[in-house]
Amino acid sequence: MPVPDPTVLARIDRLELEARQAVEGYLSGRHRSPRHGFAVEFAQHREYAPGDDIKHIDWKVFGRTERFHLKQYEQETNLVAWLLVDASESMAYGSGSRTKYDLACGAAAAMCYLVLNQTDAAGVATLAGGVRALLRPSGQVTQLREVCRVLADGPFPGPARLGPVLNELAGRTGRRGVVFVFSDLLDDVPDILAGLQHLRYQKHDVVLFHTLDAAELDFPFRNTTLFRGLEGLPEILTDPPGVRDSYLKALGDHVAAVEAGCRAMEVDYVRLRTDADLGHELAAYLQKRRGA
Repeated sequence: MPVPDPTVLARIDRLELEARQAVEGYLSGRHRSPRHGFAVEFAQHREYAPGDDIKHIDWKVFGRTERFHLKQYEQETNLVAWLLVDASESMAYGSGSRTKYDLACGAAAAMCYLVLNQTDAAGVATLAGGVRALLRPSGQVTQLREVCRVLADGPFPGPARLGPVLNELAGRTGRRGVVFVFSDLLDDVPDILAGLQHLRYQKHDVVLFHTLDAAELDFPFRNTTLFRGLEGLPEILTDPPGVRDSYLKALGDHVAAVEAGCRAMEVDYVRLRTDADLGHELAAYLQKRRGA
């Protein structure tokens, strides 16, 4: 029997710990009902009756009708969540102590921990030019560690080809559930949106976590810099101040196009950056989602 690599085991342990730390604050700040997260689905409205809890009043409906209606929910049993993590070469980039892949893995493990805490099931797939690894969903207590074990193997050489891979997985994810996608989205926007659209067509609730490095967002370079190409692209020696404005505009246009496409498909778009507090960012999103 092969001896486990201590480096890999340490990475798995760190991911598990980071996942728990990232969401424990959020969990401790809400009621401990196991069904107050992604497993709660809106079912219908009914008219308010004296004695009903006013926190369930739909104020948007009141604004249109001037009558009080309550939101009613149905509880999904055995909710299935998929964690789809971009493990392509570009995700290995990091200007600081944490790479984009580290960030994506930490966020994915945190969402896995949250889903399992709800007594639901989570599975994971790593993506790089295809599906590199796939772990079927489970609600077992050992599933978080198994998810971390799969994530510890990446990233891999080559491009993500995110759109085609999402199209492939849409047909393999089974019944309706929640799909979390973690990627730097360095692909053509139409392909990305087509893949997300296929997941939505399968009736999945989709959440897109856009994982970006701080230097990609801020472009702090000042001196002549050699930029190393990833995923088959060549190296480029350039003067950063001369290209900064055009770079930031291109990035902004790319992000805006993705965000607009997500809004049109009712896909949650969440931007994460490597130098931010992951626990804080995830808690902010989860609070926003609960209030939606």
